[in-house]
Order: sequence, then C-alpha cells, then structure tokens
Amino acid sequence: MNSVNTYIQENKQRFLDELIALLKIPSISADKAYEKQVLLTADFVMDSLKKAGCDKVESCETPGYPIIYGEKIIDDKLPTVLVYGHYDVQPADPIALWHSPPFEPVIKKTEIHPEGAIFARGSCDDKGQMYMHVKALEYMTNTGNLPCNVKFMIEGEEEVGSESLSWFVPRNVEKLKNDVILISDTGMIANDIPSITTGLRGLSYVEVEVTGPNRDLHSGLYGGAVANPINILTKMIASLHDDNNHITIPGFYDKVEDLSQEERAEMAKAPFNLEEYKDAIKIGDVYGEEGYSTNERNSIRPTLDVNGIWGGYTGEGAKTVIASKAYAKISMRLVPNQDWKEITELFVKHFESIAPKAVSVKVTPHHGGQGYVTPINNIAYQAASKAYQTTFGKTPIPQRSGGSIPIVALFEEYLKSKTILMGFGLNSDAIHSPNEHFGVWNYLKGIETIPYFYKYFTELS
Repeated sequence: MNSVNTYIQENKQRFLDELIALLKIPSISADKAYEKQVLLTADFVMDSLKKAGCDKVESCETPGYPIIYGEKIIDDKLPTVLVYGHYDVQPADPIALWHSPPFEPVIKKTEIHPEGAIFARGSCDDKGQMYMHVKALEYMTNTGNLPCNVKFMIEGEEEVGSESLSWFVPRNVEKLKNDVILISDTGMIANDIPSITTGLRGLSYVEVEVTGPNRDLHSGLYGGAVANPINILTKMIASLHDDNNHITIPGFYDKVEDLSQEERAEMAKAPFNLEEYKDAIKIGDVYGEEGYSTNERNSIRPTLDVNGIWGGYTGEGAKTVIASKAYAKISMRLVPNQDWKEITELFVKHFESIAPKAVSVKVTPHHGGQGYVTPINNIAYQAASKAYQTTFGKTPIPQRSGGSIPIVALFEEYLKSKTILMGFGLNSDAIHSPNEHFGVWNYLKGIETIPYFYKYFTELS
C-alpha cells in the first residue's frame, strides 16, 4: 500500500484531465433538454470502469436513465464492497453568478485550497467524489493491491429523487449482494479535521400552486376586492413557522428523535467557530429553531424551507396585474423516525386547510426519502476510521450531516447491509450553488485513502 502516493504523483495530471473531461459534460437530469448529455456521461463512466479494471461492466436499463454496474470479483470467499455514486448534476442556475462557465472546468487557488480547486458543476457533488473510487480501483488493480471484491452502482437520477434506483434495487438484490456499501457524497469538517458522516436527514419535496381568479387581473380595477394568490401564498408560507422558528404543521414533530444531553454534548466537541461560519457566507447572524445550536439545527433537527417562489410579472419595468396563480417549491429535511410519506401527507392536509376560500390550492409531491444513522461500533466504521488515521494522521470525528441521501435507507431495506459515508468535500465547496468546486488536494486525498478502507475492511472481516 505504500506505493499509493507514488502512483498518484505519477498519474496526477491524468487523473485531473480525466475528471475535467467528465465535468465538461452537462449531465443535468432535471432538464430533459440535456438527455443526450446525461447518456454520454453514463457512457463515460462505463468506459472508465472498464479501464480501471472491472471485469464486467454493463449499462442497466431502467424506466429512466441507465444505472452503470461494474464488478471485479477476485474470490467469492472474500468480502465484497459495493460502491455507490451518481453521474448526474444539479442545474447550474443562476448562470450569471458563476465566475467561470459551469461546464468549462478551471483550476484556481483559493484561501482554503492553496493547491487549487476545480471549479465546475458536479466537481464535488458527485462526479469528483465518485471518480475518486474509480481511480482508487485503478491503483489497486494495476499494482496488485485489491484485497477483496468490488462492485460499482453509479446512477443518473440522484438529483431528481433516484426513482429508477428505487425500481432497480429490489429487482437486482442478488447482483448487488455485498458486505458493505461505500459512498462518497458527503463532506468532512476541514482538511486538517477529518470526519465520517454517521447520520443523514430524510427529505420531503413538494410544489404548491395557489389559484385565485381565472385570469390575470388589472390591479387597479380589482385590487382590494379579489384575493391576490401571491399575497395569499406568502401568508400561508409565513404561517408554517411560529415566532420560535418551530414548524406549525400538526403532528410534524411526533416522531422526531430527541437526542440526550450527553449525545448533544458529544456533538458539541466537534470544532466550530461561529464567527468564521457567519463570515464565510456573509451573514450578520445565524437564524433558526430556538433552543438549539447552529450545528444541531442543521443536522439533528427537521426543517422546512422555500426553495423557489414565483408568480405574476417579473420582467423589466412595471406591469400592474393581480396574478391568477402563484407557486412555490418547498423542501422539508427530516430526521430519523420521521417517515417522509407521512410528513408529505401531513403537509398536504395542513396546507390545504389554511387556504382561504377565495383561492384554491394544489400540492404536488415530488420526491423524498428516509433519514439514516449508521452505527460506529461495526467493522466497516472501524476500517474507515483506520483508513483516515493512516492518511491524515488523525482519528476522524463521527458527524451527523444535514444533507440527504435517501437511497441509503433503501439499500439497508433491500440489501441488508450498512453504508459507510467517506466524504472528502467541504461545506465551503458550494455544492448546488454557483461556483461549485472541489479541492485538488481533496480529490487526490480521497484516491489515497479509499484503498486503505479496502485493506482494513478485509483484514477486520
């Protein structure tokens, strides 16, 4: 294993060039206009897995985009690691806020990344982190350091809810049989403070539509006499939180897991500087549910946020109308024990109930998933911890994440195996935002660390 650093240095430029080529393809799964590019990306992943040493690679048809499956089986008696990742990316909007085109990757130095960071949509989420595993496999197969079996399952719909994966997994349990699932679609506290994600929040995502009159109306002739859907919608949304930023949907908190004071005290040991946090995102103060710290609000507590709102005239100049319709997209991040389908039903029932008779309301659920907590007392976590200790020289901190990877709970339900979340991104990498980036150091550190997970997991097994 000592050869891994030598191998990385000898192939560093090629590793970067290959990732940049992958990032140039705009695989936006949410927009049908990019269907061809998404399929091209799937082909790229297939080709990369073949070159990395997989003996079997196939494009598996689904009701949506294909799932790329690959495997390298060296001995049926040895343990099997299943690597999951996704090749689709978020839309790049708003384009005007990017400092460089989102699908023309550039490497620039930053204060946090003095060695340079790759700026492009998907660089951290999840193409860069997924591709670390491909290159780690290449190293292990080319140098004879692969200690166990490996399977890959790379999908193209993670950013739109993984519906085809939910269809695929139950139908391919034997194909996907494994001893542990390994995912890099999360982050760590800092480059000098490694951490392993041990918890994820669930998700419920809905779109709401409020309709008033049967057409846009003149705001002078009808203003004050007819309900304005935009006004009504904003009032309804505002009512979803009370003065303490507690969500007001009846039954919303019934199954929320309340961590003990001891558990919260352990979480609080993770390094965190509130002033640096505020400065990094240029805010005057933090804001959230009363009675909880910033790190608790974004990890162990559920949330409700408006992700988009529109209606009426938004063009240049003025147009005095009362819009016929108003819309909003709303996401709820959920904690373990909250069932996303049940929460969606509670939202629909409540939102419809608070609408005045002057308007009609339509709620369209989009997608969701369950929260997940992974134990830290199993051999997979111990193997990951030893891997970080080897390459970082420090024991990683277990940390719950505010993000969601809904398919983790799905994997446990059907494949009966635990998931280890070895993320190498940082919170400052602007995933889902303009100017997303991924540190060159982080990319290469992932390639260095992953083979040690295989080594220690096999030894402990």
